[in-house]
Amino acid sequence: MSTLVIGCGNSGRSDDAAGLLVVRKLRAMGVHAIEQECEAVSLLDKWNGYTRVILVDAVVTGKQPGELTAWDASKERVPRECFHCSTHVFGVADAIELGRILDRLPPQLSIYGIEAARLDPGPEVTVPVADAIDRVARQIRDEVMACTAPH
Repeated sequence: MSTLVIGCGNSGRSDDAAGLLVVRKLRAMGVHAIEQECEAVSLLDKWNGYTRVILVDAVVTGKQPGELTAWDASKERVPRECFHCSTHVFGVADAIELGRILDRLPPQLSIYGIEAARLDPGPEVTVPVADAIDRVARQIRDEVMACTAPH
C-alpha cells in the first residue's frame, strides 16, 4: 500500500503552520511526507497514484487548542467551515469535494485537523499546538508503520 502524508498550512501564520510542522517531523522519522503551502486544488495532482493519503492541517472547530479532529474523507464529507483558517479562496475541504466529484480521491483519505488557537501573522505556534504537533506526528508515524509492516 503506497502511503503519502501531506501537511497543509501557512508557515507565516502561527498555528496555521501545524500541518507543515507535522510533516517536517515525519520526514525526520523516515515517513514519506510533503508540504502543501499553495492553492489546495493542486492536492488532486499530489495524491494521484497513492492508495492511502493522510492530510494534516490546522482547523477551527471550537475545540480546545491543540485538540485533534479526524475525518475519513473517503467515506464522509469534510466540513468546509472547519478549514476557514486558509488564506486561499479554494481550501482543503473544497479540494476534497472537487476530487470526490471528479472521482480523483485516493481510495483511503484521512484528515487530521489540529485545533488552532492563533492564526495571526508570525512564525511561532502556540504551546498547545506545538504539543499537538509532536503527538500527531508520533501517531501518524505509528499508523503508517503499522500499515506498511509485513503481516
